[in-house]
Amino acid sequence: MAEQAAANEQKIAARRVLVVMAHPDDGEFGAAGTIARWALQGYEIYYCVVTDGNCGSSDPEMTSEKLVPIRQEEHWAAARTLGAKEALFLHYIDSTLEPTLQLRHDIARLIRQIRPAIMICQDPTTRWSGQGYINHPDHRAAGEATLAAIMPAAGTRLIFTDLLEEGLEPHDVKELYLAGTQTPDRWVDISETLETKIAALRQHKSQIKDWDPAEEMKQWAKGTAEQARKHGHDFQYAEGFKYFRFKDD
Repeated sequence: MAEQAAANEQKIAARRVLVVMAHPDDGEFGAAGTIARWALQGYEIYYCVVTDGNCGSSDPEMTSEKLVPIRQEEHWAAARTLGAKEALFLHYIDSTLEPTLQLRHDIARLIRQIRPAIMICQDPTTRWSGQGYINHPDHRAAGEATLAAIMPAAGTRLIFTDLLEEGLEPHDVKELYLAGTQTPDRWVDISETLETKIAALRQHKSQIKDWDPAEEMKQWAKGTAEQARKHGHDFQYAEGFKYFRFKDD
């Protein structure tokens, strides 16, 4: 019985995923089709947002204090839609995020607590796209801090020794997917989960207002699939990532 339990835990651990994003709707745009696909396949998804999204409104009647619970509920609803096991917040302030040692520490703690085999975060090297989009500095900061938390902080025993005092042993992530990248080299087929991605995006009512994301998300995913076909993948709809697989010591 003990051997069976250990084997089951090992199987679950190999499919444990931690998603770290800057804002409550970032994951839906960049990786929700993949998250939903993995959830359907039995992966255990933990979905963390670094900020509360408390600056995400231009409504003169809205305040940050009123917006925080709204965006938290939208994140929880989107996470449930995608099949995530848990939705988390680190409660940093929106639009002032920096890749500080404290943020690195907090993400390293999360990695040691959850012990994921796979992580998704934002590509910190993406500064703009085309001629119409400048990447939010929070996206870059969250990605930079997450990479630093993965290597070296989460896996190195003598970094952040207070985490050892909390009973959190070092942990090495096995695979990393960078969303929002300009240099994808791994594509995921989201043909069966595109509608789930769209449904999750619709949970962010404070952000999308009357905009229906369906057509734009389909075109976006179709364009990514066309890119994937150049690399031998026959997908109708896809999401693209910069992919890392780390060697075991």
